[in-house]
Amino acid sequence: MCTVSFIPKGDTYLITSNRDEHISRPRSLEPKEETIGSMKVLFPKDLKAGGTWFAVNEVGVVAVLLNGAFVGHLPNGNYAKSRGLIVLDVISSKNPERVLEQMDLCQIEPFTLVLFNSRLLEFRWDGNQKYFRPLDKSQNHIWSSATLYQDAVIEHRAGLFHGFTKENTLIKPQDVLNFHSNNHDDFENGFIIDRETGLKTFSVTQVVLDEEETLMRHVDLLNDKIYEVPFSSRQLIL
Repeated sequence: MCTVSFIPKGDTYLITSNRDEHISRPRSLEPKEETIGSMKVLFPKDLKAGGTWFAVNEVGVVAVLLNGAFVGHLPNGNYAKSRGLIVLDVISSKNPERVLEQMDLCQIEPFTLVLFNSRLLEFRWDGNQKYFRPLDKSQNHIWSSATLYQDAVIEHRAGLFHGFTKENTLIKPQDVLNFHSNNHDDFENGFIIDRETGLKTFSVTQVVLDEEETLMRHVDLLNDKIYEVPFSSRQLIL
């Protein structure tokens, strides 16, 4: 939930996320399909709060969470609801953007949500105000969590990403997973982190979304396991 990239390849979209957490946090469950309300949703479940940082629903909507909004913040430890549960509230709706517009986020910790729902949307909640920013889905994008990375580091990581996409014109999903699974010679600020403070990259999750199928790949770095979960969809929104 601390690094997210979006790469379009024709009618195929690759959305990939690294989850960085403290080693004291319980490990997540492998991706599984659940029905929430009337919507089928595929996601890896966080055992601490029961939410998730990455989910795709049966109509091809993808939601990915990053901690923090624009700048780092000090958690107050007294929030009304986990941000991972907010992700499930949004992704299980037939109109995710309207849910974000109407949802009361008071007493919710700041976060960023990357939402792909026929268009690409960046949503940020800074603890006081909501920010909606439509993005060009024909372009590559990358996000780094403001709670873990300073502005100069975020810019450096973006440079690594844009160099990768520029050098690899025929990018395949595995290429992106490999890029996200590389520390780039920096365990403090690379894409795979292992800091002395106990912060560590737990996993890399990817959705490959195209007209024919949805496929989620989940690389569990702590247990050295890889899961590939195809997901049947009623109608992919591309």
